[in-house]
Amino acid sequence: MDVTVAAFDVDNTLTVRDCVMPFMRRVSGALVLLRTVVSQPLTVFSLLKNKDRNSLKALFVSSVFAGRSESEVNELGVLFASRVANGWMREDVMNRLRWHQAQGHVVILVSASLSPYLEPLGDLLEVDAVLCTELETDGETFTGKIRGANCRGPEKVRRIQSWCDSARIPMSSVRYAYGDSSGDTEMLAFVENPNYVKKIELEMVP
Repeated sequence: MDVTVAAFDVDNTLTVRDCVMPFMRRVSGALVLLRTVVSQPLTVFSLLKNKDRNSLKALFVSSVFAGRSESEVNELGVLFASRVANGWMREDVMNRLRWHQAQGHVVILVSASLSPYLEPLGDLLEVDAVLCTELETDGETFTGKIRGANCRGPEKVRRIQSWCDSARIPMSSVRYAYGDSSGDTEMLAFVENPNYVKKIELEMVP
């Protein structure tokens, strides 16, 4: 299939700020986040010191989402996605996304952000696929665990490969990628046109 795919990170790439912690705060309130730190200070300090973002995220996901109603969290996700779309988007990167769409390119979001709000955000942006960190459910409630792996670093490339296989699109068709951090290094490394967008302003046309 002769297509061109553009892959976009979300937090601090398409948006002007991180989205994960603000959404968790929206779901649970700031007190739960604070209690997580206060109740396990040595664990949190060790994870921060070792830059173990995956384990740190899993710790907060457990505190915030365990036992919560899937439908209620998803409703909050829709509202949060609207807030992000209407106030947190980075104009230059959004212009580039719209340029890709105008060219008929396939646009995908590849992010460590959480599915309850990232999937609705993908709908609002009219992208073709959303690959992100998913939350495990047990019936109608969240277990507090991440389903699979946190969508960061090498996992982003694995998710893209899996999506390409399912869509019957060659991996070589993923020609553009946009990111801002070490979590995007592997994704940026395998495309023809990597765009590291931290502290620069993109032109509308690459």
